[in-house]
Amino acid sequence: MKKFDHPIRSRVVRQEKKNIKVGKGAYLEWWQMSLIGISSVIGAGFFLGSGLSIRSAGASVLISYLLAGLTALIVFSALAEMTVNDPESGSFRTYSKIAFGEGYAFVFGWVYWFAGLLIVSSEITALSTFTRFWLPWIPLWMFSAGYACIGIGVILLGVKNFGTIESFFAVLKLSALFIFILLVLLLFLGVKPATLSALSIHSPLQSGLFPHGFPGFWESMIFVLLSFGGIEIVGLTADKCKSKADVTKAGFTLILALVVIYFLSVSAILMTARWKAISPNESPFVTALSSLQLPFLNSLFNLIILSAAFSTMVGALYSMTTVLASLAADHAAPQLFDQRNKKEVPVYGLLLTFALLILVDVLSYFLPKSVYEYLAAASGTMLILNWLNIILSDLKNRRTYYSEKHWRLPFQPWSGIAGITLILFGIFGSAFDVHQRTSLLFTVGIVFFILILYCIKKRVAGSRKERA
Repeated sequence: MKKFDHPIRSRVVRQEKKNIKVGKGAYLEWWQMSLIGISSVIGAGFFLGSGLSIRSAGASVLISYLLAGLTALIVFSALAEMTVNDPESGSFRTYSKIAFGEGYAFVFGWVYWFAGLLIVSSEITALSTFTRFWLPWIPLWMFSAGYACIGIGVILLGVKNFGTIESFFAVLKLSALFIFILLVLLLFLGVKPATLSALSIHSPLQSGLFPHGFPGFWESMIFVLLSFGGIEIVGLTADKCKSKADVTKAGFTLILALVVIYFLSVSAILMTARWKAISPNESPFVTALSSLQLPFLNSLFNLIILSAAFSTMVGALYSMTTVLASLAADHAAPQLFDQRNKKEVPVYGLLLTFALLILVDVLSYFLPKSVYEYLAAASGTMLILNWLNIILSDLKNRRTYYSEKHWRLPFQPWSGIAGITLILFGIFGSAFDVHQRTSLLFTVGIVFFILILYCIKKRVAGSRKERA
């Protein structure tokens, strides 16, 4: 099956070329893999989505991040095990097909594309939300339409070295997070100028650990898991590690670093802003910085995350276009979507993606206050369905990795069973909230729709064979 392009995969390839240039060989050190993953995974799903999870769970969201980190580690390890032992395949659908057959791979290939489309839509909505911080009188849908058009335009122009630009913004957003955490730490230690002497911070346990009870904690899981979206792509590049022993080291370092960054960042938010004041219409980081009453700092942080989120959005938009082209190349979608222009852009796939983004834009017109929550919940559900597929495929395929030379995932199959349990825990938690429940039903509907498409495809293929 044809591999698809993704910003994370592109960054790994660029780093590989740099290592060859300086005489370090074609493989990546474990810390290089971890750094690429850390800077690529953190995006709008965290900068805005964390507000939804904090609003649902209060301080207990910190536990959610620990559980989500464990789940992400299991998923990364499962995919890394398949990639290291079968590097030629290199895609989710290939491993799914090997494990459970063509129909299963067809369904999850399209589920992954729909998840990516919804993630791009949620990132565009997040960008629009960040922009309305300065221009609140302009409707959300106008910004969404504008960002979608700009993103499509950037890809059609075939801008060179966009990956380098994305790497710059990745460093920028990480720096902003570290500065935010450091600022709150200094305030916690009592280090502040005389002009801010009246400023104080408070305990993150403002209203207890579970202000909305266990259901509130449970329903936050979907949004928290979305913050780890992208680790599955890093797992696909595990065969680029210098040695098989480095795969485990890179995975543990990546997930541990993400959990620490998320945990400290959310703790800092809870210590500076009242959790009830956090709204899905504004980044919780901006809300926290506004409460500190530091001139222009909230606007500066908003500008940084807006810039970083835009680069991530364009990269994800291009990735989803190439996923569609990959499906077409493997005869799981019309061949039209694999046709490319002179700049190697799959134009028809891009146009289909754009048409569906316009539909989402219409949704933002009718539901401006809750559209992001619907999109985040739906994309989160589809994302972890793909994670479920990865673990199930590994549990089946790993039986063939019997040689002592093969790298084996520690604690399997028990770690896989634990991952499946945590994923199902996150999915069922969405039943407690009306927005998440609607998104869950939408996801089920999409899966059934894809199943119907596969049945039609098989029937058409069977009819052609009979005529031949």
